[in-house]
Amino acid sequence: DMAYILRDKSFEFALKIIRLYKHLTEDKKEFVLSKQILRSGTSIGANVREGKNAQSNSDFISKYSIALKEADETQYWIELLYASQYIDQKSYESIDGDLKEIIAILTSSIKTVKSK
Repeated sequence: DMAYILRDKSFEFALKIIRLYKHLTEDKKEFVLSKQILRSGTSIGANVREGKNAQSNSDFISKYSIALKEADETQYWIELLYASQYIDQKSYESIDGDLKEIIAILTSSIKTVKSK
C-alpha cells in the first residue's frame, strides 16, 4: 500500500535529516540552514501522518499538499547546503534521491484522490 510506503519513507527521511542536522551543527558549526532543513525535512512525515487520519478527501489533499510543499522547500535547502559546500556530493545525491521518491509518491497520491 502506497500510504504505508510513504509513511515509512518519510519517517526514515526525517531520521536522515536529524542526523544531517547533528552533523551540520556539531561538526560544521552551521546553525542557520541546518535549522531550516530540520524543520521542513521533518515536517514532511508529520503531514503525511496527519493525511492518513484525514476527515475527508479535501483534508487529505490539503495535508499531502503541505507535505509536498515542505519536500520542495527541503530540496531547496539541500541544494543550498551542497552549493555552499556544507555537504558533499554523496550526501546531496542520497537526500535528493529520497526526496524525489517522496515527491513522486505524494504527487501520485494527490492525483489519485483528486480523480475520485
